[in-house]
Amino acid sequence: MIRKVLLFLVLCVLSELVKGRMLGNPFLVRGRVYCDTCRAGFETEASHGIPGARVRIECKERATMQLTYSIEGVTDSTGTYNIKVRGDRGDEVCDARLISSSQFECSETDPGRDRARVILTRNNGVASDTRFANALGFFRIEPMSGCTMVLQKYQETND
Repeated sequence: MIRKVLLFLVLCVLSELVKGRMLGNPFLVRGRVYCDTCRAGFETEASHGIPGARVRIECKERATMQLTYSIEGVTDSTGTYNIKVRGDRGDEVCDARLISSSQFECSETDPGRDRARVILTRNNGVASDTRFANALGFFRIEPMSGCTMVLQKYQETND
């Protein structure tokens, strides 16, 4: 009986090793959190990074969407976060998600920029352990003065 239990445990550990969950360096998820000072829905020259913003990496089982992994990080003085994620998450769907802003005047999440998909597997040809997430954004409660001129520049570019 003890042999069967030990054999089962060895097989479980080997299975996890094969999946890569216990081997290798952690992934480093790097991204930026910004304040959309003009409420444009994208970064502009008037946008700035938010230091002290909280971001969470969440991974969910692809079939059931049940949470399997979660870890939080905080942005540095430039609004950049670096979060280490252990294990290959190739069978999971992982997102970087905004949790909170450190700036009251810029604390409304932008629904189109509140999460970013991150691929955390070594089975995709990417040699680096660093994965870059799209920028995440908060809206400023009231647009800054001068936003009309800032946004006109973007409109002129698209005409």
